[in-house]
Amino acid sequence: MAKTGEVERKWFLVDADNKVVGRLARDIAMVLMGKNKPIYTPHVDTGDYVIVTNADKVVFTGKKWDRKRYTWYTQYPGLRSETARERLEKKPELILTEAVRRMLPKNKLAKQMLAKLKVYRSGEQHPHQAQKPEAIELAVR
Repeated sequence: MAKTGEVERKWFLVDADNKVVGRLARDIAMVLMGKNKPIYTPHVDTGDYVIVTNADKVVFTGKKWDRKRYTWYTQYPGLRSETARERLEKKPELILTEAVRRMLPKNKLAKQMLAKLKVYRSGEQHPHQAQKPEAIELAVR
């Protein structure tokens, strides 16, 4: 059984260029939860840090760019919504962050796990070079 203070965390770098959103989010969620480690314990956050670059180059399958809608409540009557294509133009990081958030467990650990996800729009530039992240390939068919 893993204990909270004894977990060693690694940093991983993922390139999201031409990756399907759902498949990539699934694999990122597994790394954030720590299910890829032999010391996985459900009530302890055993996951690693994940840095995602090129979040503006992710793809959806089918016609999801136009049919998928993101909705949210603003404390005023009615809901706000936008399509996936509109969200890609405004905040492409949010597409992947929301997909991963919805795949994490629905408990208090999910906020800690999601805090270990760092998503950046494009390029290889990110402020986490000092952590020496390992490049891993996720969402491979």
